Amino acid sequence: MSATSEAVVVLTTVETAEEAERLARVLIECELAACVQLLPPMTSIYRWQGAIERATESLLLIKTTRAAYPALETTIRQNHPYQTPEIITLPVEAGLKDYLDWLTTSVRHKA
Repeated sequence: MSATSEAVVVLTTVETAEEAERLARVLIECELAACVQLLPPMTSIYRWQGAIERATESLLLIKTTRAAYPALETTIRQNHPYQTPEIITLPVEAGLKDYLDWLTTSVRHKA
């Protein structure tokens, strides 16, 4: 499998910048992600349990591999403050080969 087809980006949101940094550090320390980018607070509007909600959240962009995804999802769920966290995986269709090689070799957790 090529580095391009192995790489994925996982999105998740948390309520505070502190929670975002804590979760990012856990994922990096466990070698489940090569890089986690924390975006500044944003406004999310969504429907939850029949009501329209508005919340301030921080977005995490998690660079990882398909092989590490199951363990990464488990770790996010175990360390996430939300009852039903957003965990969405996007395939990497193309990218700089050197970066993708670094990404796949930085993620040590294999299935």
